[in-house]
Amino acid sequence: MSELIHTYLTNPSTPGFTLPKNACDTHCHLFGPGDIFPYSESRNFTPVDAPKEKLFALHEQLGIERCVIVQSALHGFDNAVVVDAMQEKKGTYLGVALSSAKTDATTLEKMYLQGFRGIRFNFMSHLKNSDTMEDILALTTRMAPLGMHLQVHFESKLIHELGPQFKRSAVPVMIDHMARVDASLGENHTDFRALMKLLEDPQFHVKVSGVDRIAKQWPYTDGVRLAKILVDTYPSQCVWGTDWPHPNHHHIPDDGLLVDCIAQIADSPEKIRHIMVQNPELFYGFITN
Repeated sequence: MSELIHTYLTNPSTPGFTLPKNACDTHCHLFGPGDIFPYSESRNFTPVDAPKEKLFALHEQLGIERCVIVQSALHGFDNAVVVDAMQEKKGTYLGVALSSAKTDATTLEKMYLQGFRGIRFNFMSHLKNSDTMEDILALTTRMAPLGMHLQVHFESKLIHELGPQFKRSAVPVMIDHMARVDASLGENHTDFRALMKLLEDPQFHVKVSGVDRIAKQWPYTDGVRLAKILVDTYPSQCVWGTDWPHPNHHHIPDDGLLVDCIAQIADSPEKIRHIMVQNPELFYGFITN
């Protein structure tokens, strides 16, 4: 793995759209620096470092004041890179960890005190998951007393199999990137309809991040349309994120343009406040300032 893969723009555009105070990016990652926070031996590529300083600078440019950093599979179960960033930002940046489903209650409590509010499990072909569903569901019973949540990332075709099992979770369930549906198939495709059906249960929440993943190219019209349907239908269950620095992508998106998409996804000041401020504040437990 000698070739370093660049996954983000070094000079993204500045949005034409102004975010509200306390706007939150609920989905981004950190890569290294690798000499301080080593990458996992089992990684599927080696990235150009995307350290906390670059993330902080990006958020300042975009007008983002709060953040939820999601541990990257590139660092495996060693969540130190996220802990380091959370400690610097003192409550305005929280985290979602990667951890074994066998994680005990004592360790979960320590993670919560560090700033982690959930644990993510991947069900993607490029991100192997070795935990059984029964172990994951058992973990949720240990997470429940802390108010933590389960975050899940899966290929869209798996929603029909996984959805009924996630209904057994003892904690709220956050679905990544609109369940990775193929936006070109439209709102009536069986995968998107299954996502909408799951969200009828208020225990389920969804990230209307990834319009750039589920659509093929800018201006991401198909992806924006599906995201808008989700926000219009379930305004209190949707949050947004950049997904910076965009690992395992089919192109490198411009984060400034992604922010500009928010005004199309949420077409009123009230809806924008829901997905950018109020929903993250309630779901992750940010302290109002």
